[in-house]
Amino acid sequence: MKKMVIVVSLLFGLAMSFIRPPDGAIAVLLVATVSLPILFIIRNYSEDKKFLTNIFLIALLARLSFGLIIQIFDLRMFIAEDSGLYNAVGQRLVEIWQGLMVPNDNITFRASQTSGPGWGMHYLVGAIYFICGQSLLVAQSFCAVIGAATAPMVYFCSRKIYDNRRVAKIAAIGIAVFPSFIIWSSQLLKDGLIIFLLVLAMIMVLQLQEKFNFPAILILLFSLFGIFSLRFYIFYMVAFAVAGSFVIGLSTSATSIIRRTMVIALLGLSLTYLGVIRNAGAELQKYGDLETLQRSRQDLADSAGSGFGENLDVSTPTGVLVAMPVGLAYLMLAPFPWQMNNFRQLGTLPEVLAWWAMIPLMFSGLWYTLKTRLRKAIPVLIFSLMLTMAYSIFQGNVGTAYRQRTQIQVFLFMFIGVGWTLYLERKENRRNVELASQRNFERMLREHGQLEGIPKEEI
Repeated sequence: MKKMVIVVSLLFGLAMSFIRPPDGAIAVLLVATVSLPILFIIRNYSEDKKFLTNIFLIALLARLSFGLIIQIFDLRMFIAEDSGLYNAVGQRLVEIWQGLMVPNDNITFRASQTSGPGWGMHYLVGAIYFICGQSLLVAQSFCAVIGAATAPMVYFCSRKIYDNRRVAKIAAIGIAVFPSFIIWSSQLLKDGLIIFLLVLAMIMVLQLQEKFNFPAILILLFSLFGIFSLRFYIFYMVAFAVAGSFVIGLSTSATSIIRRTMVIALLGLSLTYLGVIRNAGAELQKYGDLETLQRSRQDLADSAGSGFGENLDVSTPTGVLVAMPVGLAYLMLAPFPWQMNNFRQLGTLPEVLAWWAMIPLMFSGLWYTLKTRLRKAIPVLIFSLMLTMAYSIFQGNVGTAYRQRTQIQVFLFMFIGVGWTLYLERKENRRNVELASQRNFERMLREHGQLEGIPKEEI
């Protein structure tokens, strides 16, 4: 299969270059440049080189194909409008860096900020445009590579927690081909980048739990800083999960305690030096009170036909407790088939039904994790719980809930992998018991001389 995937990838690259010249050719060149280091890591640091190479290329082809369809048929406004803003602000940043005269408008204001929601995305797009020239296709192709790289990263994360290749493969396949991951990581959006950084941060935490090393700390710092620059409130949850995992730890030995203390101290000092702690505090003070959450939630509920819970009020602790069950149901299960009233929502129906079918496996895997892998999985569990609670409180729109659910699903697919593996193992065990019983019965008949003359199908 590997040769076929490589051939298809090359043919797709040629087709993309000819369909959208010259942006297609520039996008292919950028994709190749970013993909080669990823393939190098897969080929040199993994036991399942062939599987991970295939899964990365398949995930990449799916994302590039969907992105190209959006580009050709101009579907950005139909699916997600954010990319237009990132495109405008990124190009304005290039103009500022080149010393050109720019108008004093909202785009320039956003381009000049290193705070506020999503400022890191502006600088990333600006850097890509500065090198490659302004092209939405090129920028979204970069996001597609990062989104595709999440699949092998989830494999590594699952292997570290469960030490089971089947679990890791199932989780990686889910991230590679599940529609919502393809949709939100194939466009010029923050979602795919955030998901990748979340998984990368968790892998580095697991690595540092086992052994202290500076490269892992630097990569973890990079992940935390990237998350903060893209969606600051997720930074708090990741930071809390990281701190909690080091406090609990995998071992109570003196060496382990010293190692974990050193890691926490280095992370705290580094984040303070970079200004992340100060800026994060300012952002929390600005956006973190319940009144602000209520205004944001009400705006989501009122701004589109897919809003829900318009009468809910999360400005008080009592209102939060009332809203959370409703928000949780929509976050984890929406869009509901009986509420689909347009083509865009109807297109998610197969995925929604598939997701519902996997939920029992998820709970089975979660229960197994709590019983047998709690210490190792603690950063994933803490983060998933906190983000689930947060989104349950302030999400008020079905489309936004469906989109941002992927930030939680990326870890839930690991639990699904565990649940499916447990199901297969139970099935194999039952079959082995039946075969053993049949062999014992045949042996007993032979011992008593009663097997001769009996047709095999009747035994």
